Amino acid sequence: MVPDRLRRLLDPATIAVVGGAEAAEAIAQCDRLGYAGDVWPVHPTRRQIGGRRAVAAVDVLPGAPDAALVAVDRHRTIDVVAALRAVGAGGVVCFASGFAEVGREGALLQERLRVAAGDMPLLGPNCHGFVNALSGAALWPDAQGCLRVGRGVAVVTQSGNLALSITMRRRGPPVAQVITVGNQAGVRLEDCVAVLASDPRITAIGLHVEQLTDPVAFGRAAIRAWDHHTPIVVLQTGVSTEGAVLARTHTASLTGRTATYRSLFARYDVAVVHSAPAFVGALAVLHAYGRLGGTRAISLSCSGGEAALVADRGHHHGVTFPVPPPDVAAGIARALDQRVAVTNPLDYHTFQWGDRAALERVFTAALRGPVDVGLLVVDFPGADHDARSWQVAVDAVVAAQRATGVPVVVTAVLPENLPASVSAELADSGVPAVGDVDTALAAVAAAGRRGGRPALHRGASTDLPRALRRRDPPASRALLVGGGVLVPPGRFCTRAEIGAVAEEVGYPVTVKATEHEHKTDIGGVAVDLRTAAEVRAAVAAMMDLGDRFLVERHVPEVVAELLVGVRREGAIGYSVTIGAGGLLVDLLDDLVTLLAPVRRDEVMAALATLKVGRVLSGHRSRPAGDVVAAADAICRIVAIATSDPTVVELEVNPLLVLTEGVRAVDVLVLETSDMAGDDP
Repeated sequence: MVPDRLRRLLDPATIAVVGGAEAAEAIAQCDRLGYAGDVWPVHPTRRQIGGRRAVAAVDVLPGAPDAALVAVDRHRTIDVVAALRAVGAGGVVCFASGFAEVGREGALLQERLRVAAGDMPLLGPNCHGFVNALSGAALWPDAQGCLRVGRGVAVVTQSGNLALSITMRRRGPPVAQVITVGNQAGVRLEDCVAVLASDPRITAIGLHVEQLTDPVAFGRAAIRAWDHHTPIVVLQTGVSTEGAVLARTHTASLTGRTATYRSLFARYDVAVVHSAPAFVGALAVLHAYGRLGGTRAISLSCSGGEAALVADRGHHHGVTFPVPPPDVAAGIARALDQRVAVTNPLDYHTFQWGDRAALERVFTAALRGPVDVGLLVVDFPGADHDARSWQVAVDAVVAAQRATGVPVVVTAVLPENLPASVSAELADSGVPAVGDVDTALAAVAAAGRRGGRPALHRGASTDLPRALRRRDPPASRALLVGGGVLVPPGRFCTRAEIGAVAEEVGYPVTVKATEHEHKTDIGGVAVDLRTAAEVRAAVAAMMDLGDRFLVERHVPEVVAELLVGVRREGAIGYSVTIGAGGLLVDLLDDLVTLLAPVRRDEVMAALATLKVGRVLSGHRSRPAGDVVAAADAICRIVAIATSDPTVVELEVNPLLVLTEGVRAVDVLVLETSDMAGDDP
């Protein structure tokens, strides 16, 4: 999408509305916001809509509109869009549903709609359109809560109703633009980011993402936003699993596609939240201050219980509370008349409650520490109480913020205890109010992310086949060996051949039944067998597990076991999951997901973030593992999976890390099936 064309649609000087009740509502929304441009209704029989004279057809409009709302049924929508393109319209919003979201018939209609639009920007179909609160243009056939503003955040969603709900919020930042993209038949979410990123009136961009259609285009847009100092926060919900394979590997069952998207967003320094309140809260913080310097905070409350709550929830969200250095602690103590222990979170007690000057001294002293943000926790009483003392605390922290320049967020234990009127007054003062402690901490964590200028990720798009089959175990093992990944000496054999093969391989050995995918779960693995009798007993215990086995030389003195999974992820390319493997894979939430291709240094950095990474580094005087060899092996595994067009997923579990070198002792390969009717 060419940015200039999309700008014409999103910031129109003239608007056409085609339809009946929805067109009238869009006119009413434009009037409510004081839109100064021309609005031209189109209707085949009505002479007037929304107080304006209507024309009977698009081809008799007084000019080519910059933007048009088409609110007619799905079949007529196609003809109207073609007519708008013919008269040179700048772009179109398609309100109608019943397209690709409903199945094959709708998908065929959507393709006809796309062809009718040609290179004219098309928003939707199945979308609510957009509201530009900077100009008052509202191609929005419904109620909405935006007000005219001179600057503010932009919100881009795939859900019209979610966007509507955000405009109706009672606290939060001013919203400059709301855009809903619906089915993304034309204009995509990433196109909107590219246009919004360079607008100096847009302070931050909030995205509701279910699925990206073009991750490379998103990356370019995100880098553009980074270059223009326009932060992005993503509300990630319901990442689409359409076309995803059944979770037959540990990698698939433990991570899903959410982790892959999270990795993509992290690559572009885009913050991710998982609730609508945190989404609005993060946008409020970003609007007020831009990116925070980090996530070091000082919490200010007059209750030890509140201080403990903030500390606990801060740990959950990754917000830290540094101990004030001696000079700062002394300043806080003087402001508190030495009667309160100086800690962080700070319980300043109620000795100075209601004393504006005293509280301002305390808050100012506290904000002078090595912190990136201050949190004031204050729960206002109900309407039948005198709230002036609570207001004093708020006024004092606003004054302290101005005196120090340190960002401050005001919050409460319960969101209903932070009145909308107080939030509005704080917003006028440039200080964001975020409803409750958990939401405020999530917002601070999102706003505090920092990184260097991102590099574009060019992972190749991959197909997601409907039908899969497991590659034959000997062929899977050979795939690793051919790619330079070391495996223990071993041989595949029948039950009758196991004794002779064990002698050939050399004791101690490990015996595995190979006709099942998750052998350990069903007793299909016996390790460190040192005699022929032990081998016979182990094989007898696997009587019901088939007739095919792998006999391998047992690998002693293992430092750690890793899981390495590489999986096709559609448009994003390939995900690479690394974590604690073996028996720990289901017990520990110890995984990190990268995007292919990967480099050795990137893999080593990822390993260092894991719990198992501490074991690899020689935890508690234990021998350290060969991290370099592990990283090299992981890079080879990724190269093997991504270079074979038949491989959909490749999982090594475990990859044994030794003091010198590594060994891959189990591999599962899922590949495309030649028969479309195969059961996935």
